[in-house]
Parts: sequence; C-alpha cells; structure tokens
Amino acid sequence: MRLDGRRESRNVRDMRGKGGRTAGIGLGGLVIVGLITWLLGGNPLDVIQQAGGLAAGSDTEYVPTQEEEALAKFSRQILAGTEDVWAAEFSRMGLRYEPPTLVLFSGSVQSGCGGATSSTGPFYCSADQSVYIDLSFFSTMKQQFGSAGDFAYAYVIAHEVGHHVQYLLGTLQQVHQAKSQLSQKEANQLSVRLELQADFYAGLWAHHDNEMFNSLEEGDLQEGLEIAARIGDDYLQKQAQGYAVPETFNHGTSAQRARWLKKGFTTGDIDKGDTFSIRYNSL
Repeated sequence: MRLDGRRESRNVRDMRGKGGRTAGIGLGGLVIVGLITWLLGGNPLDVIQQAGGLAAGSDTEYVPTQEEEALAKFSRQILAGTEDVWAAEFSRMGLRYEPPTLVLFSGSVQSGCGGATSSTGPFYCSADQSVYIDLSFFSTMKQQFGSAGDFAYAYVIAHEVGHHVQYLLGTLQQVHQAKSQLSQKEANQLSVRLELQADFYAGLWAHHDNEMFNSLEEGDLQEGLEIAARIGDDYLQKQAQGYAVPETFNHGTSAQRARWLKKGFTTGDIDKGDTFSIRYNSL
C-alpha cells in the first residue's frame, strides 16, 4: 500500500506495556484480602474480580521494537483512512460518522466488554466503541497464515471498524437481540451474516480509500482475499481437527469471506452489502 504522507488518526489509545499482571497481588494475597473483606461484611468475589481487571505495568518501562512502532504508525494511518471513507459514506446517507477508538495493547487489556488477552485476537467492543489489537497479531498472521502484506493487515483493522459501522447503523444491536431468541445453529448463522457484512465493509473501505488516495498497489487485493480465505471457519477447523462442522461456523467459509470482501471492493456500494435478506445457502 502507498501510505507515505498520509495522516495518522488521533483516535488511538496506547495501552502497550500497561497490562499483563494483576496489580502485584498473588493468589495468596487475594485470598487474604478476600477473607478480610468477607469478615467486614463485603463480597470477596468483588475483590477477586476487581483485582483481575487491574493491570499493573511491568517493573521496567515498555520499549516497543522498531518494527512494532512501524506497525503502530501503519495502524493509525489505516484508521485515519477508515475515518475519511466512512465520514463520506455516512454523509451521503444524511448521517454523521462517529469514529471508534483504536486501543493498542500488549499481553492483556481490560475493555468495556471485559478482559482480553493477545490470544483473543483483534476485536470490536460496542460497549466503549473501541477496536482492540495487540500488534503481535500481525506476526502471528505471518507465522501461521503466511500473510505478511500490508493490505492483509489493513483488512483486519477495516473488518473490525466494519463492526463499528454496524453498531452505528443499529445492525449489531438487532443481531445480538435476535440471537438470544434463536437456537445455537440459527444464532451461528446470524453471526456468519454479521461477519460477512463486516468483510464487505472492509472491501468497501478499500475501494473508496483507493479512489481518495490511490493507496493500493498491484497484488494488494489478492493479499486480502488470501487472508480472508485462511480465516474461514472451514479452513481453520480442518487445520485444527482435520474436518469441518458447518453447524458451528460463526464467521463464514473461506469462499464466503473472500467473496464478500471482493464484492465490497468491486462495487463500493453500501447498498450491495445486505447479507441478511439472502438465503443462507446462497451467501
């Protein structure tokens, strides 16, 4: 991608180096504090939960590597690009776009949706309207999926911002409410529709970002399609256990994810991203 000279978003909270340990209190200390709290008439579970949510920094100052700093700058630039594109799209719809906050963390983090670790992977939390990512995830992508291209990384961020767009449009809330009234299989299918739409929104972002800034280079889209295919439910399940169980899919197959990402990119039309009125088997 061509990002030289591109602005960096200020809607970023850097929590790197501020997580990973529990406030310096070991298990024995928690038991003692919990016991004292109980004797004083309090609830010891509250102490344990609060302690689990407190992240203390390490004894030494966190110093990111040069590679990590480059990825942080890259992430801020991509976020800025999503802000520009979605502000224009919302304006076209007569709406105002409120961008999410990008939270960079290392090891673990406490979000508005609860605690998370690096193994959780990037995620969007509607409770605080933030996208969370440990930049080491990009190294994991490179090692596990062989995807090291910058557009593949950008796709990950744009997908999570897509969930924020769904939140602003009310789609996310409607899906979560509907899922509570469905069987597990039906709820999973609704989750697939939600994820495929976020893939479509990521492709739509790339379409308009390229129109605005001439940001894409030859091979960029193919990078995105390849990583989309490698994070399909069928691909991941076959890699993990040798077979796939379609009833448990909640993100979509490799073919579906690549198809909706490409559709968003080729059309650039948000009206083409309705994944909810199509027959499930035709997604």
